[in-house]
Formats: sequence, C-alpha cells, structure tokens
Amino acid sequence: MILPAVAERIIRVVPEEIPAYAAACDGGYGVKIALGMRTAFQQLLRLPGTDRGALDADTRDLMAALGAGEFREGRTMHHLLGAYRLAARIAFRELSEECARQGMGMDVVVDLGESIWAYIDELSSVSAQAYAAAQSARAGVVDRRRAELAAALLDGAVTPAEAHRLAAEAEWPLPERLRVAVLPAAPDAVTRLGLGRAGPVLERDGQIVVLSAPPRSPVVTRRLLAALQGTGAVVGPEVDALEVARSLHVARAVLARRDALSGVAPGAAVLAEEHLADVVLGAEPEALRRLSERVLAPLDGLSDAKRATLEATLAAWLAHRGARGPMAAELNVHPQTVGYRVGRLRELFGGALDDADARFDLELALRSRRGQG
Repeated sequence: MILPAVAERIIRVVPEEIPAYAAACDGGYGVKIALGMRTAFQQLLRLPGTDRGALDADTRDLMAALGAGEFREGRTMHHLLGAYRLAARIAFRELSEECARQGMGMDVVVDLGESIWAYIDELSSVSAQAYAAAQSARAGVVDRRRAELAAALLDGAVTPAEAHRLAAEAEWPLPERLRVAVLPAAPDAVTRLGLGRAGPVLERDGQIVVLSAPPRSPVVTRRLLAALQGTGAVVGPEVDALEVARSLHVARAVLARRDALSGVAPGAAVLAEEHLADVVLGAEPEALRRLSERVLAPLDGLSDAKRATLEATLAAWLAHRGARGPMAAELNVHPQTVGYRVGRLRELFGGALDDADARFDLELALRSRRGQG
C-alpha cells in the first residue's frame, strides 16, 4: 500500500537530507522521532471528509514532546521545522502522483496540498510553543542556580571545591578574578537581559548585584559603563573570585557617596576605583568638619562672596602648584587677577602655603567642602 510506504519514506529521507538527525536515528530519541512522523502522517490521512480538528490530543502531545526534545537535544527549531517541511513535500509529491494514477482531478490535488500545508503549520506551531516553553523553563533554572552561586560567593563562606561545583551547576565557568556591579534599583528589561549575559545576577538588600569577569581591555570596561548609563551603577574593583565580597563592599561604599562624587552626572555609571578618595573623605565627616574649621579659619572674617572666591583660588593653586596660566584658565580670570588673589592668600595663611603637611590638610578641607556643597 502506498500510505505506509510514504510514511516510511519520510522517516528514511529526513535524516539523509537533514544531517542533524542522522545521529538522532539511533537510540530512544530516534524512536520518538519516527513515532512522531508516523503518528502525524496517520492523523493527516484521517482528516479528509471529517470536521475534526487538525490534531487530536495524542498527536498534539507527541508534537509538543518533539519540540521540547529538540531543545533538550541542543538543536534549534530550524531543524525540526525543516523536517516538517521536507515531510510535507514528500507526502504531497507521493500522494499527488497517486491521485493522478487514479484519475482524480486537479481540484483534488490542490485541496490535498492546502490540507497538507495547513496541517504542517499546525504541527510547527505546537512544537515551537513547546520548544519555547522548555527553553524558558531551562533559563529560569539556570538563572536561579547562578543567583545561588552569586549569593554563596558574596557570603564568603564557600570553599573552592564548592564554588566550582555551584558554577558547574549554573553553567557558568568560574573565573579566577571577579568584580561586581551594584545598581541601586532594578533596571529595565533590556538592561537586565544584558546583565544576565555578563554573569550571575541577584537582588540583595534592595539592590541589583551582578558578578562578572574583569574585561580584557579598557575599551570593554567603557562599553560596560555605556550599557549601564542611566542606572546609577557602581562597578567595584576586581578581586580573587572567592573574595568577591570585598568588591561588593567597595562598590557599595562608593554608591553611598555617589551624590557627592566629583564630576559625576546623575544616573551615570562609574568605576569605584576612580572615586576611592571620595569614600575616604566621607568616612569620618565630623573629623573632616573639625579639620576644615581649623585650617580654613583665616577666611572666617570675610564675606561669603569673598570667601568663596578665595577658596576657589586656593583650590586651583593647590591643584596647579601655583602655575598662574592654568589657574587663570580654570578660574576664568586674568593672570594678573590670579597674582593679586594669591598675594591675598599669602597674607591670610602665611607660611602654611609652603608647608607640605599644611597644604595636604588644606586640600582635604577644600575637597570635603565641595562634597558637602
């Protein structure tokens, strides 16, 4: 009979035409593929002249199992959909030739073709949905295991063997060095997806924490910061993988001071290592306040405007080591004006401007005042 022969021809030709299925012919999954092909073909032949749905419950379940199986076997849906299309072409060619041999009209052949392709569309839809569901479920498992790995590393109580075991389960090879990025709030979906590609992500204490391997070049670092723009993220320093909690500690210290960071726009992503001085300055605010009061006392008798002018001049003098040209450019005044102001500072501060320790204290005081302002 032609009908069983068509089904067997499909089963034989598919692995010949689609190499991905050549190895799958052996073993349990190959049996399932063959069963699926036979069942689908038999169901197709039951449809003409009836009002039943394209797929019955058994066929639908089997096609869904094939779709999910494709994901588990590590193939894309491209292969299974190609097999369905190939099967449709074989079935249409064989059955239309049989129709011709039996003297059936062209309208029968056209109806047959439309029925076959509509049926293949239905098979493809069921399998694709099952593939997507299996993929989503797997992604959820991997994300959870990666979050567990990140939590274990950040808690700092994991052994090297345990860390590598968790990393293997999370399908994320553990690098020798790691760093964290801390986001003060959950990012949008697109950014979150990109973070997941960088490494394990978890939420901790209301913040989003991402572990990643240090980049191989400054260019990669800048791309990371660009991807995080608008999130207010702080990227911690790189450390040994089992000491990644240290990177988190530094990143959070900078995050706590981000409103006082010099030259950082709101929402900008920053590298913690570029702002460690701001963290140090904010560590003992009362001590810095008392230092500022003491070393800047010579300015106490001035008006607010005059004091602000001389503080800015003093900061520029310290930054440029007294070079008038750069100071004038920074302050946007004439070099002669700079000379006058520096002379006034020497009147007020005396020999302190020539003492290295005093200059250090003055710079700390001025930096702390800028952070507070």
